Amino acid sequence: MKNVLKLFTLTLGILIISNGFAMAESTQFTPLNFDDSTAIRTNTTTSSTSTVTSNKGPIMLDPSQVTGGTKMQNAILQLDNAQVEVRNQLLNYKTNYTNLDNKYKQTKAERKAAKKQVKQAEKRIKNLDKAKEKIRKNFEQKNNI
Repeated sequence: MKNVLKLFTLTLGILIISNGFAMAESTQFTPLNFDDSTAIRTNTTTSSTSTVTSNKGPIMLDPSQVTGGTKMQNAILQLDNAQVEVRNQLLNYKTNYTNLDNKYKQTKAERKAAKKQVKQAEKRIKNLDKAKEKIRKNFEQKNNI
């Protein structure tokens, strides 16, 4: 148990020390499209520090300079148009589905009502058969007397 505790403590110590070295490393993130003309520059002198900023405003790129240029924009417009068409189709499908669903519900309700009518008719027939049998039995008993 003591050996495991010593091993664990040693591993933890090494991990903490190596983590300190990793954090002390001063790597700075610089994006690939970093533009020095819009960055804030600091000029240091022996007497004071002054900052120089560029107030040129946003740089507008020509569409031909953008990756893909007009072809990319046309492709995006075509995708937008295709998306609108698919959304219109979706609305048509939803409308059709709603109509079919309403027909289904109506047919289901009509079927339920028809089933109820059939059961009522069968019940009436059964009651009439029972009444007929009772009358026959009564008639036979009166004739046998």
